[in-house]
Amino acid sequence: MEDIIYITDEEREKCRQVVNAFAELFEQTDVIVLDAGKYGFVKLQYYREPQGFEVMSTFTDSRKLFDALWQDWFEEQVLSSVLGTSLEELEYEEIFLLLPKEKQNDLIDKKTYFKRKVSFRSMS
Repeated sequence: MEDIIYITDEEREKCRQVVNAFAELFEQTDVIVLDAGKYGFVKLQYYREPQGFEVMSTFTDSRKLFDALWQDWFEEQVLSSVLGTSLEELEYEEIFLLLPKEKQNDLIDKKTYFKRKVSFRSMS
């Protein structure tokens, strides 16, 4: 039987770098990314007892993994800035636009920070 390659060794290493870059996300939320061997990386989210994780996504592309983790990090930061207020009912984009410009810039600059932590600097 032929071995199917789902993720190359090069992409696996890039995915590991992405996971390492977003380590702070895993400490703040119930998101975890696991190396699933030849199948790539699996992102698990929203842990609930006793059934386990509610959402599972598989990645074999480091850029797509980066974008997904960036979105998770961004949403966590935006929402945490308004928790306990009536603003938490708004969409993430609406909340973001209501934040002070300095805070908006800080959040956007953080994307560059994460990109620098991985080897592919030319990510858009």
